Amino acid sequence: MLSPSTGSAARAYHSMDMQGRVASATPHRLIQLMMERALAKIGLASKQISEGNLLDKGGNISDAISIVNGLQASLDPSANPRMTENFDALYAYMTRRLLEANLHNDADKLNEVAGLLRELKEAWDAIADQAAAADNG
Repeated sequence: MLSPSTGSAARAYHSMDMQGRVASATPHRLIQLMMERALAKIGLASKQISEGNLLDKGGNISDAISIVNGLQASLDPSANPRMTENFDALYAYMTRRLLEANLHNDADKLNEVAGLLRELKEAWDAIADQAAAADNG
C-alpha cells in the first residue's frame, strides 16, 4: 500500500505525465486522449454507483460531461457542416444522458454513453494513420 506521501507523489507524477502527453500530442491524439479520459471517468462513476459512493460518482460524471463538452467544442463546421451537425447532436445527447445518469444514479445510462463513445473512439483510432500523414504532410 502507498503511504500518504507516496500517493501524493504518484498523483503528481501522473499529472506531469498526462501534461507531457498532452503538450506533445497531435490534434488527433488529443481527441483520443479526451475520449480515453471520458471513458475512464464514466467507468469509475458506474463502479461508484454500484458501491453506493455517490459523492465521487457525481464528480466523475461531471468530469465526463466537461470532456464531452470539450469534444463538442472542438468540432470544425468548415470541414463538413452536415457531419459536424450530427456529431454536435450526438455529443448533446451524451451530455443529457450523463446528466440523467447522475440525477438517477443510473449505471445503464452511463453504459449507453460509454458504448457510443467507444464506437466513436474506434472509428477515430482507425483513421490515426491518415491523421498522422496529414499532420506530417
